[in-house]
Amino acid sequence: MAGPWVEKYRPQKLEDIVGQQHIVKRLEKYVTQSSMPNLMFTGPAGVGKTTTSLALVKSILGDNWRANFLELNASDARGIDTVRTNIKEFCRLKPVGSPLRIVFLDEVDNMTKDAQHALRREMEMYSKTASFILSCNYSSKIIDPIQSRCAIFRFAPIKGQDILKRLEFVTESEGFEYDETAIQSIVYFAEGDMRKAINILQASASMGEKITDENIYDVISKAKPQDVSSMVSKALSGDFMGARELLREVMVLQGISGEDMVNQIYQDVTKRIMGEKMADDIYMDIIEKIAQADFRIREGANPRIQLEALLAQFL
Repeated sequence: MAGPWVEKYRPQKLEDIVGQQHIVKRLEKYVTQSSMPNLMFTGPAGVGKTTTSLALVKSILGDNWRANFLELNASDARGIDTVRTNIKEFCRLKPVGSPLRIVFLDEVDNMTKDAQHALRREMEMYSKTASFILSCNYSSKIIDPIQSRCAIFRFAPIKGQDILKRLEFVTESEGFEYDETAIQSIVYFAEGDMRKAINILQASASMGEKITDENIYDVISKAKPQDVSSMVSKALSGDFMGARELLREVMVLQGISGEDMVNQIYQDVTKRIMGEKMADDIYMDIIEKIAQADFRIREGANPRIQLEALLAQFL
């Protein structure tokens, strides 16, 4: 259990990246050419943007990657001074034993607009000696002049089967026993986020020699999917009091927050429409009601009252 498993099992090579094969194949061509354009990696958290960046840097720069690599987190160093000092001083130097120098800016969508314009200028001036890898959750927050100078790679949430295989590999490597249903529960709650999945796994493993469903729910503090599904089914069939009793049990006895409850109801309803177990017009009406409840809860309304009102509208 020494150290975070997220770092211990972080892939070091491009071929070991999980779930982004369509991107890895394109990046491997840059490795064979020993050069690359400016890149922008965009997508939700925990899908491998930083891991892919580091693996690509090590593959292109080889043994001298540390001397020719600058990593900055734009959440901390987000101002124009960072661009004019740290980045400029790094890019002015020639590569040492490598074909180029690489600057990796994580969470670049948090940079100020002035800093982004300064960054655009640096990307222009030092194009012969340095390349940039920009990582962000929302590419829409990046100014157009930077986007036009980058090859954009869009990372998708990791598929459940890929997360499942990775979790089984990590668990077996650490020597823990596990229930198949427990691993599937982690995949359900991770929602395509590999980092989140492995963190849940490690936290659950710290509670005993075997990873079980009970350990998982103790760690994540969320309602069991079967309880949410039963509650929604009761509400849709007209049994409001039965659905209300289940809601009370989940929120009061299990301590589930209102926002988490809304998200899980949304997941259950979406699963029904994807499985063709709900009519389209009913789904659209329900989604509108869920959105209203979510907004009111986030604005400070009483979560339990809003959720009971939501179940009443399901009838």
